[in-house]
Amino acid sequence: MTEPLLSVRDLSKHYASHGTRLTILKDISFDIGKGEVVGLVGESGSGKTTIGRSVLRLVEPSAGNVRFDGVELTGLSPSAMRRMRPRMQYIFQDPFASLSPRMTIGEILTEGLKIQRIGTRAERMERARIALEQVDLPAEAINRYAHEFSGGQRQRIGIARALTLTPELIVADEPVSALDVSIQAQVINLLRDLQQQLGLTMLFISHDLAVVEYICDRVIVLYLGRIMEIAASGDLYARPQHPYTRALLSAIPSTDVGAKRERQVLKGEIPSPANPPSGCVFRTRCPHAIEACGQAAPELREVAPGHFKACIRDDIPLGAMP
Repeated sequence: MTEPLLSVRDLSKHYASHGTRLTILKDISFDIGKGEVVGLVGESGSGKTTIGRSVLRLVEPSAGNVRFDGVELTGLSPSAMRRMRPRMQYIFQDPFASLSPRMTIGEILTEGLKIQRIGTRAERMERARIALEQVDLPAEAINRYAHEFSGGQRQRIGIARALTLTPELIVADEPVSALDVSIQAQVINLLRDLQQQLGLTMLFISHDLAVVEYICDRVIVLYLGRIMEIAASGDLYARPQHPYTRALLSAIPSTDVGAKRERQVLKGEIPSPANPPSGCVFRTRCPHAIEACGQAAPELREVAPGHFKACIRDDIPLGAMP
C-alpha cells in the first residue's frame, strides 16, 4: 500500500443513555493510502457512519487517534480543524435532506468556499460551474433550486458540492442507497470516474457488497463497532476468512446462472451496543462459536499477506466462494 493519507488508530466512540454506556465503536484501526478507495461494510447498526463522521470530526471520538497527511486531527482546535476541512469532504446519504430548499444550487455549491474565504464571488461561481460540469449537470443549474431536480441529480449536486473545495479525501456515506436502482449504477460510475480522474482518496460506506466490490480496492468488514476482517477486494470476495464476512457474501445474488451458492442466514438480531456479548461480539450469531469465543475478544491478526481477521479459529472449512 502507498503511504497512508488517513491513519486511524484505536478509535472508539461511546454514548451515555439513561445511565447506560453504549459502545458504538471499539478500537478501530486502519489506514487508507493516497488514491485508494476503501470500502466499509456491515449491517445497519454496525457503526459505519459513526466511523465516517468520526474521522472527519463531525462527531468527536471518545478515544483514539486520527492522522490526516501526517497531521493529528484529534485535539485540533476548532480554527485549526476549520483550515483542514477543504481537504476532507463528506457525501451524505440522503440527497433530499442534505440540500437546503431555500438556497440556489450556486449558493449551495459556493457556501463552503465562502466560509473558507476562498476567492471572489465570481471565482467561487466559476468553481461551481466547473463542479457541475464534472458531475454532468448543465451550467444553468446554478440558478435553480434543489426541488427542481430528481434524486439522482440531487446526489450529483451533493458530489459537486464536495468537489468545489478540491478535496484529497472524500467520505461517501451510502451515496446511492436512497436512489432508484436504475440510477444507482450511473452515480457509482460517476464516482469511480471522478476518483480516477482526480486521484481522490475515498472511504466508501455501504451495505451493498456488490457495489463495494465494483468500486473499492480494499474492504473493511464491521460488526457491532468492531472490525471483523480487512482484505483486498478481490481476495476478500474470493476467499473470505471470517464467518460473518462469508454470511454477508453468501447473500449477494450470483451473476453466474449455473453457480450454486449456499446461503448462510444469520440467526437472531445484531446485539444491543448497551449489552454486547463477552469475548467475540459475533459469537451469539456465529454457527462456529465455541466456548473459548466468549472468553476474550479476538485480536485482528494477519492470516495471509494483507489479509486480516478477528477470529480465534483457523480450523473452520471456509473454502473459496463459488
